[in-house]
Amino acid sequence: DFWGKSTKAWLCLILLFAVLLGFYSNVFNLIPRRQTEESQSALLSSLSEGDGHLDTCRIPEVPRLLYPKAQLLKPSRVDVLVMTPWFAPIIWDGTFDSAILDAQFRDTTIGLTVFAIKKYVVFLRLFLETAEKYFMVGHKVTYYVFTDRPADVPQIALRAGRQVVVLHVGSYRRWQDISMHRMEMISNFSRQRFLHEVDYLVCLDVDMKFSDHVGVEILAPLFGTLHPGFYAADRQSFTYERRPLSRAYIPRDEGDFYYAGGFFGGSVPEVYRLTTACHQAMTADQAQGIEAVWHDESHLNRYLLSHKPSKVLSPEYLWDERMLQRPPLLRKLRYVAVPKNHGEIRNR
Repeated sequence: DFWGKSTKAWLCLILLFAVLLGFYSNVFNLIPRRQTEESQSALLSSLSEGDGHLDTCRIPEVPRLLYPKAQLLKPSRVDVLVMTPWFAPIIWDGTFDSAILDAQFRDTTIGLTVFAIKKYVVFLRLFLETAEKYFMVGHKVTYYVFTDRPADVPQIALRAGRQVVVLHVGSYRRWQDISMHRMEMISNFSRQRFLHEVDYLVCLDVDMKFSDHVGVEILAPLFGTLHPGFYAADRQSFTYERRPLSRAYIPRDEGDFYYAGGFFGGSVPEVYRLTTACHQAMTADQAQGIEAVWHDESHLNRYLLSHKPSKVLSPEYLWDERMLQRPPLLRKLRYVAVPKNHGEIRNR
């Protein structure tokens, strides 16, 4: 009888210990789980309430639309390359649906940077007037005009949701210095204000005019434009910087495309990285007493070789009708050079 009572007592103690062990184990397991759930909830909240200007990778919701179905076995273009080897689309007429894209980017604000230094200010009126007709129609746009002559910036009628912001900057003696300092100024202003004001930046030359639709189809984290003089050339013909001493150096057996310095852009953080890297590279070259053959364009090509653009714009988006014969594959000319006397404009 004694041993029976003792056994029962020990069994009760063991069962009580097991129950207590299970209880405390569950309690301690709940603590990290609750912390994880709370951290996940905070992360989702911060993403939904975060700064929209930095949230350029979020997949937008598209409202109900009616549009023709894409034909998988009938590609829209078979006469040109429409995809790079790293799966970046090359934008040609017929490869996109503006209605779908406009819906995707309906809450997007686009910044356009343009430099009107010295006598280049004479191109501003035509540039802005044609931009209002063809550039990002239906979207919010801020034109950032860098100029040493703010009083000469023309007043033009703007669509709703669009504005011109004049940024007073200094001038330089040589046009090459003006060209190269563009990267520095875009970098500085990206950090100071563009990050807080717009979602994307489009960086353009001013001595041009818009002649057809240029819309949100160009927008991507990082994009460059095929140079109209080299889109059909082999890489050995590209006018890259070939001197190894320069930070813009590209060997003859490397290179994807030759990109134009007059039309590039992307999300503000990516444009900031690009322009900062190019400015730093040009500063390092200057310390070595070397200047890249095509200045900021050479450094742009070096950067885009190492940092592949997520979209590439076809020569539709940059063309010179006086210097180049238009081939049949160019169905539209969207942004074209304005006739000018380079010597007169650059040297005064």
